[in-house]
Amino acid sequence: MIKNKITALYERLSRDDELLGESGSIANQKRILEDYATRNGFTPFVHWWDDGVSGATFEREGFKAMLAEVEAGNIGTVIIKDMSRFGRDYLRVGLFMEMFREKGVRLIAVTDNMDSFKDEDDFTPFRNIINEWYVRDASRKTKAAFKAKGMAGKPMSSCAAYGYLKSSTDKHQWVVDEEAAAIVRRIFRMTIEGLGPHKIACVLTAECIPCPAYHMAQRGSGLHQSKVFKNPYKWWDSSIVNILKRKEYLGHTVNFKTHKNSYKDKKNKYVSEDEWVIFENTHEPIIDKETFENVQRIRGNVKRYPNGWGEYHPLTGLMFCADCGAKMYVHRTHKGKASAKYSCSGYRKQPVGSLCPSAHWIDAAAVLSFISEALKAIAAYAKEDKDAFIKSVQETISTKQADEVAAQKKRLSVCKKRTADLEILIRKIYEDNALGKLPEKRYEALSTQYESEQEALEQEMQDLREAVESFQNGNKRAKSFMSLVARYENFDRLTTAMLNEFVEKIIVHERERKFAEHTAQKVEVHLNFIGKFAVPQEEIDPAILAKQEEERRKKILIQEKRHQIYLKQKAKRVAERAAELASDFPLAANQ
Repeated sequence: MIKNKITALYERLSRDDELLGESGSIANQKRILEDYATRNGFTPFVHWWDDGVSGATFEREGFKAMLAEVEAGNIGTVIIKDMSRFGRDYLRVGLFMEMFREKGVRLIAVTDNMDSFKDEDDFTPFRNIINEWYVRDASRKTKAAFKAKGMAGKPMSSCAAYGYLKSSTDKHQWVVDEEAAAIVRRIFRMTIEGLGPHKIACVLTAECIPCPAYHMAQRGSGLHQSKVFKNPYKWWDSSIVNILKRKEYLGHTVNFKTHKNSYKDKKNKYVSEDEWVIFENTHEPIIDKETFENVQRIRGNVKRYPNGWGEYHPLTGLMFCADCGAKMYVHRTHKGKASAKYSCSGYRKQPVGSLCPSAHWIDAAAVLSFISEALKAIAAYAKEDKDAFIKSVQETISTKQADEVAAQKKRLSVCKKRTADLEILIRKIYEDNALGKLPEKRYEALSTQYESEQEALEQEMQDLREAVESFQNGNKRAKSFMSLVARYENFDRLTTAMLNEFVEKIIVHERERKFAEHTAQKVEVHLNFIGKFAVPQEEIDPAILAKQEEERRKKILIQEKRHQIYLKQKAKRVAERAAELASDFPLAANQ
């Protein structure tokens, strides 16, 4: 025994070790170590222990406290029941053993008959590897059990999503928590009305709505049941974002959203959405599919920034340039006056005009008026003759889809042919390599290249098959649009929520005459469910058509005269400005 230093008796028990019963308990380990220390004169001694902590980690309170005393030079001997109590990471166990050796600390494992001050035990490193293998094997079995559970469609999360609670009769079944579900529906509704996550969080905080963690803790659910909340009504932007993207609110079970590369990892890592496993209609939905998809589209389009008065323009995120496809951004003032106008964001990318030839300026009020009239006409037509409306939608969609499906089928045929050709090529290079006609290095390079292309083609073919099979028929789309129309009595005043529910996108073309205030400008409005749709027009009397054409011709002549006057005035202003500059700088003008 080393004089003036204490002996550390260290005990550890993990959750898995509890299966060993009383023989592996902390109390039993203490009795074994105390008997050994007393018999062999290792006194005085002090116990340090960790109960319910895995040996794969060294972030253990008892172990760290003991280690601090070792570092301080207060401990001369450390006694453990066996090496697995010390730890199950053989690399780190080896490092700690080396540190103990350098500091002159004796390490004794009683049942393993290991004493670092006696002859070196050559089997100790192998014993440490076996101890780690035990954890690795347990991890592998646990992972297999979780995978089986997840593939069976049972929720893998430890707690239900906010808005749900675990059933009292079946822990794998979620039931709706009506109080929280009402908040979830409200969050989705506020998003459709144009509010961003930060604004929504501020509203809920101001109204003292309990935050998700606190609400769930009050019901004995969630991961923070023992947490003391300083502000239980504080909502964070991240909480809103997480709620808005959870497919569980559609009534689906979503598994395998995270994973760990190794049992040694402390944090889960998110995986891409295409790796998720989704089981549909496993519990009662809180949000309908149309609302959920609408919110995803809104959030995917653009972040809505308020102006100086905290207002969001209702068209933001819906406007797109016809020439370059870029989003169009709102400008609150025009020529010193409060007038909302949209322009192409691609045009302003440096150097200006390189991505798009013009700004495609358009007045926001004119677009809102155009959409309002279009929705009025379509809604009136749909309500007046439902069967005719459904038939028109079917014809419009089938015409559009016919071209898309034909192109996809053509591409699918090309992919199939190329896949077959690759199979022949792979077989050919394999035979050439086997016969010694193709060097091994060249064979490996070609084989890797062909197999990579083959995998990419197979994935593309799968996507094409799903796209061809997933086209909805016009009847279903028309009925979805009809149910949307039924929610509103009129379309005189379009709110942000109405625009987001009805409009998929707005395509803006350049004006027929640039630099002209009064001129025609083509705008395409694509509606949710039915796409670009125009109400069928009845045949008009030729005399009326002739009259309308004459009025249009007169209007064009008036616009032409106004434009010429504008150009003359502009030229005059330029000349006057040039004259002013010449008078202010006569020497520069003479030069």
